[in-house]
Amino acid sequence: GGPAMAAVRDVEIDPEGTFKYILVRLQRPGGGEQRDIVRGTKAAEFHNHIFEKVNPEMEKLGYECKCLGGGKIDHNSKDKKIRVFGLSTGYGKADHSVTVEILKKAYTDYEITWSDDKK
Repeated sequence: GGPAMAAVRDVEIDPEGTFKYILVRLQRPGGGEQRDIVRGTKAAEFHNHIFEKVNPEMEKLGYECKCLGGGKIDHNSKDKKIRVFGLSTGYGKADHSVTVEILKKAYTDYEITWSDDKK
């Protein structure tokens, strides 16, 4: 039952600017199906604000959420570039290479890079 996992978008990030992001693992209770999604927004002052928004949404769809870490995204829509960097104090650093692979699925014509730089 419940909507298919495919109904959940891989990526929801602001269209422009530099902002915090988190990498979230969705899982059906009892194991089985799982996937990772990227969420980021300037509206979030702290990484946990993003998680506190996404977690109840996903629970309604029947998923357990786990934050795999965070960082920052610099989204330049004019030049079609995304840079992933930094870390989350609370959640630790996400695996930015995983984040980049997920972003590439949503932004196919972008140049997407990552580094462990703080800014």
